Amino acid sequence: MLADPENQRDNHARAAVLDEAHIGDIKGAFGSIQRGDELPRASLKARLTTLLAIIGPGLIVMVGDNDAGAFGTYTQAGQVYGTRLLWVLLVLVPVLYVNQEMVLRLGVVTGVGHARLILERFGKFWGAFSVIDLFILNALTIVTEFIGISLGMDYLGIPKMFGVPISAVLIVAAASTGSFKRFEQVCMALVAGSLLLVPIFVMAHPSGGQMLHDFVVPGLPKGSDLSAVVLLIIAIIGTTIAPWQLFFQQSYLIDKRITPRFMNYERTDLWIGIAIVIIGAAAIIAFTAATFAGHPEFGNFTDAEGVAQGLQKYVGHVAGVLFALALIDASIIGAAAVGLATSYALGDVLGLKHSLHRKISDAKGFYAVFAGILFVSAIVVLVPGSPLGLLTVGVQVLAGVLLPSATVFLLLLCNDTEVVGPWVNGLFANLFTSAVIAVLVVLSLVLTASVLFPDISAQTIILILEIGAAVSAVSAAAFFTYRRLHPAAPKVAVDTSLRATWRMAPLALLKAPQLSAEVRIGLTVLRTYLLIAMILVIVRVVEVALGH
Repeated sequence: MLADPENQRDNHARAAVLDEAHIGDIKGAFGSIQRGDELPRASLKARLTTLLAIIGPGLIVMVGDNDAGAFGTYTQAGQVYGTRLLWVLLVLVPVLYVNQEMVLRLGVVTGVGHARLILERFGKFWGAFSVIDLFILNALTIVTEFIGISLGMDYLGIPKMFGVPISAVLIVAAASTGSFKRFEQVCMALVAGSLLLVPIFVMAHPSGGQMLHDFVVPGLPKGSDLSAVVLLIIAIIGTTIAPWQLFFQQSYLIDKRITPRFMNYERTDLWIGIAIVIIGAAAIIAFTAATFAGHPEFGNFTDAEGVAQGLQKYVGHVAGVLFALALIDASIIGAAAVGLATSYALGDVLGLKHSLHRKISDAKGFYAVFAGILFVSAIVVLVPGSPLGLLTVGVQVLAGVLLPSATVFLLLLCNDTEVVGPWVNGLFANLFTSAVIAVLVVLSLVLTASVLFPDISAQTIILILEIGAAVSAVSAAAFFTYRRLHPAAPKVAVDTSLRATWRMAPLALLKAPQLSAEVRIGLTVLRTYLLIAMILVIVRVVEVALGH
């Protein structure tokens, strides 16, 4: 049952927040809002001014997702299959929004990071698991960001032994000024840098009619290896929806001091970010397809640097330079966001001061984690003989394996009235997210199988998809049948009029979650699957690295 509204107005304003630096005025890149500001925004000017102050978290998390790995995946799709897979991006729009909107609500309402909520509500195993796997996956992801930086600099003639360390130093310096506003201004400049893709698109002039057709008409490239196409589709999904996004956006929202009063403005910010990420991804696929169509390189993807060289050869030197700069820009913002996701999560779980509002002297552990993971990842890229290709594959596979579990906890937390109160999920969000989880689990099985058995056939992949669809359908039918025979306890009525002021109570005061039998069984199955899949994938990657 929800606490007394008057007590909540008094207690929730700050008690659940783990770092007192997360309380105060909102200081965004383009404006500020004083703490406790409850003035009405009646005029268009007032609403735009407020949006400018709020905007940032959604933009950064989305543009940061169009990083080095995304550049590699999208250019591969365009160079090998033209624009035929554009429809995948459109399908991902509702998935992106529903996932990140749930994260948005968690951050704004609770004031507590994602990893800490998992630890407190689901126990030490899942709390430790979420942080450890996030740390490993993020470290590998940052390695791929520095690979992207090195590829872009190679094309521009800048030695990576010089460019990569300088990039790492600049990223750390931007985050370590003790000014949240200054860091966000740097990020907004990097977001603007993503617009370098626009002139490339114009210069390559892909067919608008063909793009529109391939956006709205799903289909697979004719005459292509079905298993390769399916795996690339999974890669597109994996690079567009990544576990680090959940942890980063929730903690960044908290650090920016966004409150429920500004929820709709933050949702607008998220929609703008989604629009930019989808347009950017579509532009990359389209101008890569237009560049290589009818040339010997079509269908023979190498890497992002090869795409830059192709742009120079067939479109012009300026296009190649702009692409290299856009790749470096995307890799830098990706490295910054992924690094912060890691240091925020560890700060939450370990009880460290963890805020960009703090100077280095006041949050040594937070900045040490951030700098450490960046510098170590940069060194890996610089070490001769590092298996960079395998590391890139490892990131894609581990992200695919872990994403279903991240979404499961996101769904459970957004149905926990102790945590989100009147902001709990509605029926549509629950049904849609459950379907997304089912799809992600099946796709992660395909991805895991493809790593363990590199020669997996198209027929086997189709069989896995069919079995997964059948099991999902049977499980859904069994669940609804069970619920009809054994109805769940009626939910306590939630007063949605409290939304503007409702905040989660201190963690120590929350009632322990009452997990149903099916949820406990599901979490046990999920734990078993994750452990087995991760061990098998890691062993396989090590075997390949050793030449077996």
